[in-house]
Amino acid sequence: SSQSARLLTNKIATIGKLIGDAPAKTKRRMSRDAEPTPRRLIAIGASAGGPAAVAAVLSAFPVDFDGAIVLVQHLDAQFVPGLTDWLGQHTPLPIRPAREKDSPQAGTVLVASSADHLVFKSAQQLGYTPSPKDNFYRPSVDVFFGSAAQWWPGSVIGVLLTGMGRDGARGLRQLRDKGHLTIAQDRATSAVYGMPKAAAEIGAAVDILPLSAIGSRIIEACERST
Repeated sequence: SSQSARLLTNKIATIGKLIGDAPAKTKRRMSRDAEPTPRRLIAIGASAGGPAAVAAVLSAFPVDFDGAIVLVQHLDAQFVPGLTDWLGQHTPLPIRPAREKDSPQAGTVLVASSADHLVFKSAQQLGYTPSPKDNFYRPSVDVFFGSAAQWWPGSVIGVLLTGMGRDGARGLRQLRDKGHLTIAQDRATSAVYGMPKAAAEIGAAVDILPLSAIGSRIIEACERST
């Protein structure tokens, strides 16, 4: 029907706005002596403008990057497979939707893929939960960051990218309060300076950086702690 066609067109337009402009593809390698183990979690949250920003961050990581990466992007679950395919064009790392009972793996990107919240159900196991049901954002960056702060046994680097609203700011603060490195995208490079601004306002971010510097800052922090 014409109404269905209009709805689909609106959905596609929305995805286009979310994705933004893709970064140029880059290839890097990072020296590493130890075998890759998921000692380190890179937790990324994003909303409007997020896919292009996430692609820019992921494109900085070398093929032998040993952090376990989990992304929570505000997006209808039906579009997540397309998002992972698109992001896969900008990183040498394997990337796929996160499934119930998945464990974060070194050098792998898992993407929240449900209208429920992605959380840690144990120190190494991910899963989905409908609670808190009153959270407007589903999946919620706040819920995932808070869960990572509670459960992840190693170090976490929390990254809050462009997006509307305040989701992720409180969770980023929880990570910082636990002694983890936290990064928020700066105003100048954010497509929508809502979520990172909220994080800056409550002192949740250790570093506030332009998008082009975030990937290299993560790599620097990982190399320093090996």
